Amino acid sequence: MKLKSLTIAIALAATSASTFAADKEEGFYIGAFGDYYDASWKNMRDQAGLDVNESTGWGVEAGYRFSDYWSARLEYADMDFNAFDKVAGNRNNIDGERYGIDALYHLDGGPFYGLFGIKEIDVVDDNTFLNAGVGYQHFITDGLFVNAETAVYQGLDRGYTDVGAKIGINYLFGQNSAPVEPVKPAPEPKVVEVAVAPVDSDNDNILDADDKCPNTPMTDAVDGTGCTLYEDKEVTVSLLVTFPNNASAVSTQYLDDIEKVSAFLKEYPDTTVLLEGHTSAVGKATYNKWLSKKRADAVAKQLVADGIAEDRITTVGLGEERLKNDANTKAANAENRRVEAHIKTIKNVKVLR
Repeated sequence: MKLKSLTIAIALAATSASTFAADKEEGFYIGAFGDYYDASWKNMRDQAGLDVNESTGWGVEAGYRFSDYWSARLEYADMDFNAFDKVAGNRNNIDGERYGIDALYHLDGGPFYGLFGIKEIDVVDDNTFLNAGVGYQHFITDGLFVNAETAVYQGLDRGYTDVGAKIGINYLFGQNSAPVEPVKPAPEPKVVEVAVAPVDSDNDNILDADDKCPNTPMTDAVDGTGCTLYEDKEVTVSLLVTFPNNASAVSTQYLDDIEKVSAFLKEYPDTTVLLEGHTSAVGKATYNKWLSKKRADAVAKQLVADGIAEDRITTVGLGEERLKNDANTKAANAENRRVEAHIKTIKNVKVLR
């Protein structure tokens, strides 16, 4: 009863805390899992001659990610034990339940974690266990991730020592993405009214008798022969894509920005692009180097899907070498997890009046 009360209290605290998730690495999550439990309980006290062996089953969990390093969860598992009744001489299945709480420590803020907790297993009678283990989680999208783990269970009531494993899928809520600034509409061009001269049909201040390029647009500047003037002008496009903690999948919110870069590259087929991947300073430098390159490659893959040739794209992973924000805060970490690109070329453009 004490463990059930503690479980309910932590569930209420985690649900309330989820509304305050302010960064991508924090939030409330729920999930489901498949479960295997290897027990070896001989001559159980409440039913003499009964041996309880392994179990397979399923379960659900709910948790809260407090930071890059710590999270906690509640767990419930529906178990189906293989049992042997030595008195009756037959083998059958016995239903069981497991519920409890775990604390998880994420090594260097990365995908590997250690766990420890306390569980109540109800089969024939109630038994309390302490458990400890290791696990791995992988984010498929910004919120969806899978995990696999194994743990050792040590009984407090009867001294049983068991082993369990599970594979699950979870979804993390309460993530905030940096809002995309709205694109300001371009100012409407000013129309310059030019006085109409009877001998200057296209109003370029060159008399028709001397005009070698009649009917030039009124917005064009012209030379002494009445032809449009051109000049070399630098044109540029930039790209900024940010990522959740420990993730390299490109969010759909950046597809329009990437498509603009693709259109620029198609308009200027002689241009190339360098995609620079970055991470925050959290975690090991070697892992961050690998993760930043993976982020740059993910953006490159989207450009290729938009029709850009691979030999026009170069990717580099800089890890935590060029932090955009040196502060040791969640907001600074979110700002540093990014891929950047800046492309420029020379375009021959009209000179306007």
